[in-house]
Amino acid sequence: MSSKIQSAGQNAKDQRQSLAQESLPPPEANAEAVRYLNSLLQEELQLLFFSETLAMVSDTGEPQGELTIDIQKRKYKDEPYVITPCFLVHAFSHSSLDKTLCGNSLLGYLSGKMEVMEQHSHEFIQSLVLPTDRKTTLLRQDDQLAMTRSVTEGEEAKTEVTHFPAKSVAGFISEAANLVLLRVMARRRAVPGDARFLALDTEGKLCFSTYQALGFQKMQVDHHQVEVFIVEQTVHSIEGIPMSCLYYLFSDGHLAKRVQVGSPGFCIVTKMPILREEDEMEPRPVFEKKPLVWEEDLELYSRFLDRKEELRLSHTSYLRHHPEARALVSDFLLFLLLRQPADVVTFAAEYFGPFAVHRPPTPALRSSHRPSPFRSLGPERRDLPGPWPASEEG
Repeated sequence: MSSKIQSAGQNAKDQRQSLAQESLPPPEANAEAVRYLNSLLQEELQLLFFSETLAMVSDTGEPQGELTIDIQKRKYKDEPYVITPCFLVHAFSHSSLDKTLCGNSLLGYLSGKMEVMEQHSHEFIQSLVLPTDRKTTLLRQDDQLAMTRSVTEGEEAKTEVTHFPAKSVAGFISEAANLVLLRVMARRRAVPGDARFLALDTEGKLCFSTYQALGFQKMQVDHHQVEVFIVEQTVHSIEGIPMSCLYYLFSDGHLAKRVQVGSPGFCIVTKMPILREEDEMEPRPVFEKKPLVWEEDLELYSRFLDRKEELRLSHTSYLRHHPEARALVSDFLLFLLLRQPADVVTFAAEYFGPFAVHRPPTPALRSSHRPSPFRSLGPERRDLPGPWPASEEG
């Protein structure tokens, strides 16, 4: 009798706790977290595109599997004819612990501010007792983030869909965004200690996520003594216990070691990677201007003479193939000497005027004493005070 009363009391207590949790307001990221995401620069993000592979080993040093992380620059098509530059994060791990095959896969598309556009994660444990399979999909749709979560444990399957308003997930760090941010923190050698981000716990519930810097440590990697930066990420689940993970990072963002607190194994790099350093832009050289006396330069003067002779031969060849040009010029000079006008330029304009295509025909040589050869001879000119005065032919 007493055991039944105790069990009923425990169930009532769990129900009261569940109702109290549902009545609490949803968690929100603080201003420091949002400010940190807005501080990300495109210049530093361009240095994060590389792939890395770590070995998964047990506490005794026995190999169990491997972890691969790859971040690429891609383009995401979220709507027809709308393509947005994005980060493609692909991570995959597989291991065997006590003859039980486990694996995780992650594929995510992120914006430059680490906003998740689309993410697919899959976790499986092929246990003979209770095989487990978890799939989670995140998809940004207009002003909300849709999450579809499917869990299969043994023969029992459950699927749930949750929608988060876009404003409520500001400062949300997905699994893919976490991998990118770790590389940023490694390059900056600092973490946003006062920032409180949002994340998803193992049950798919929104909760807080924080980062803490644990200092620097010397690490032996492939006969190299290298300094690594240690970052601890903690996901503060509302219903369960907090989950912490330690990341040992090289200066360029490569992952040297990953330890999940409470796990019987860890991931470690087996070969020293080629560290990527930021290219330093050298200042552009400045050349002083110097006066160029080309007549004294033998090479330039030789080019000048060659070009001069080339033009002379070209002109001579043109006149030889067009004898009418010489006849036309000779006729003009003869007519000019016969008339001997006071204004030679105006006389030449009137002489060659009838050859113009876009000018109306005018009497030939109606005047030999015009002051300017460029004013119109037609009656359509309206900017003059009156009509053209009648002129006599010379």
